[in-house]
Amino acid sequence: MGRTALIVIDMLNTYEHEDADVLVGSVREALPGVGMLLKRARDAQVPVVYVNDNFGRWRSHHGELLEAALAGRYGDLVRPVVPDEEDLFVVKARHSVFFETPLAYLLGQLGVRRVVLCGQVTEQCVLYSALDAHIRHLDVVVALDAVAHIDAALADAALKMMERNMSAELLPSGEIAFGEGAGPAGGPRG
Repeated sequence: MGRTALIVIDMLNTYEHEDADVLVGSVREALPGVGMLLKRARDAQVPVVYVNDNFGRWRSHHGELLEAALAGRYGDLVRPVVPDEEDLFVVKARHSVFFETPLAYLLGQLGVRRVVLCGQVTEQCVLYSALDAHIRHLDVVVALDAVAHIDAALADAALKMMERNMSAELLPSGEIAFGEGAGPAGGPRG
């Protein structure tokens, strides 16, 4: 097994979309799991990569996206998961974290062979990202308690598809290994 990376999907969110009010409750439930994964990955010196929508702001950089999310009506959902100085950041325009982004190249440069996915939305961006990771021959782990959904039934179906069709491991955050057995120990996170 190769090195592991934690991929944080769309957690820097302004919540200015039509499904936001439905999503917010699920995000609140997922926040402790995301926070646990961030701490454990950082402690294990595992690369943490935030991959985030750009909200249609093609001239912005990750600092501006973070500021917009923190200033949004649900900034309290963003504060606990703010990237640190070592975390990496990739901007995406569509659902998959890989679609027309440099993520595959970045992971290759880092020697990553296993990705742990967390964030939002399970039945959309997490699902498509898991599929794209699988077709790139990456091992996929989805943190069950660190993904948020809009539609619970579709999220459950998406998780089943990820497990069955993409050989994804579905585990609670506390059971996901980042250290020994999950890739090379030590070394720089980025």
